[in-house]
Amino acid sequence: MEYLVSLAVLIGIYVILSSSFNLIIGFGGLISIAHPIFFALGAYTTGLLAIHFEVHPLLAVLAGGSVAFLSSMMLSLPSLRISGDYLLITSIGFQLGLLEVIKHLGFTGGASGLGNIPNVVEGPSRSAVFAFASCAVALAVVLMIRWLLTGPYGRVISAMRDDELAFSALGRNAMMIKLALFAIGSGFAGIAGGIYAYYYQYVSPDQFEILQSAMLLTMVVVGGMGSHLGPVVGAVLLLLLPQAISFMNLPPSVMAPLQGVIFTTLVIIFLFWRPQGLIAPAQRQAQRKS
Repeated sequence: MEYLVSLAVLIGIYVILSSSFNLIIGFGGLISIAHPIFFALGAYTTGLLAIHFEVHPLLAVLAGGSVAFLSSMMLSLPSLRISGDYLLITSIGFQLGLLEVIKHLGFTGGASGLGNIPNVVEGPSRSAVFAFASCAVALAVVLMIRWLLTGPYGRVISAMRDDELAFSALGRNAMMIKLALFAIGSGFAGIAGGIYAYYYQYVSPDQFEILQSAMLLTMVVVGGMGSHLGPVVGAVLLLLLPQAISFMNLPPSVMAPLQGVIFTTLVIIFLFWRPQGLIAPAQRQAQRKS
């Protein structure tokens, strides 16, 4: 039972991550894979505030989201001006470079990671409390993104994504919309990082490498890029699949590369044979019916 509850905590965290990543790459059409670094910034910020300043857990998690929100500006302000493949290259460099900085900073624990994060929930119901909190936040994030994208602002985002040149010709500022989407999505990732830090009480740079980017991309593509529920389905499916593989009792040296191969293979398969994912966006469903 404890195993299933802890898995529910992880599912809640990754629903937040995949849904916020989908806001950037699926709805915004911005090609970036640096989402895990904002996840890391949220986790490290929350952990450091909890260890050194004994900040209230809620404020620490919000601070982690705020740091991720503001840090996204460092990447998006210069790189969104060029967009496209250059944004992808910049995001990779930003992620790898910042992880190297974290690995060489003493106060973050360096390459060995940041431990001794205070336990904010005591007792046998600890995992259940975190499962409820992470799933509640995940539901709130999904609903907030849905609210953002179903109103007039959502139509503006769709127009910008589908034809930026025509959108700009109408006098609209595509740059500001891109900045807003990137910052909001990154802020949600930072909040997920804060929950992660408090639950596991340990964060390490190795947890936020390129494999994490591949995992999130797979969740979005398999679930349905540009769909509200797609990333939720993708997150649940892609978290249950490795758990099933773990019962094969393979050594860690085999497990990690095998997961990477599975994620990459799934992305390739879905991009070629079912690019709309398991749950197609509403617009594509309407087009097929017509």
